[in-house]
Amino acid sequence: MDEATTYVRDHAMPALERVDGCLGLSMLVDPGTGRCIVTTSWRDEAAMRSSEEHVRASAERTAEILGGRPELEEWEVAAMHRVHEAHHGSWSRVTWLRTEPASVDRAVDAVRLSLMPKLDDLPGFCSVSVLVRRADGLSVAAVSYDSREQLEQASEGAREFREEFAPTMGIRTAGTGEFGVAIAHLRVPETS
Repeated sequence: MDEATTYVRDHAMPALERVDGCLGLSMLVDPGTGRCIVTTSWRDEAAMRSSEEHVRASAERTAEILGGRPELEEWEVAAMHRVHEAHHGSWSRVTWLRTEPASVDRAVDAVRLSLMPKLDDLPGFCSVSVLVRRADGLSVAAVSYDSREQLEQASEGAREFREEFAPTMGIRTAGTGEFGVAIAHLRVPETS
């Protein structure tokens, strides 16, 4: 994992930042499974589309270092809120949610209205982002904390959202994971 993080930080990120429209990059790592999530952010859809060749080459090299294969996915940023930037050493809980495609906005509103107001008061809370693939009825929420300990302290609230609140809104949890923040340089603007 360290070799992949070094490659992304020292080679992929500088190369991608030279591509017109690139806003930034983040990398989450799960040391237990070896799973990595590298996210790039773009000024707009046209910039993202024109970067596809660069991103694919970077993803293939990173996966080669890890001994895996890349999965390239496109997501729309539906919500972003920060108290402060995450940093190396922060941890994120990532939750994949599924609903009917016509209900994706309702799922985003559920996170925005029920989860976001509670997060600001949690010790170590850094940020939350919600990404969507509307046509597939998929959302993913990433909530970051200053440390793994603070992420674990917030686990009961996360469980309540997944198991109690979300189902009442027709939202199903498709998966969840905890990741160390290896690179925090996404630079996506906050949404209201």
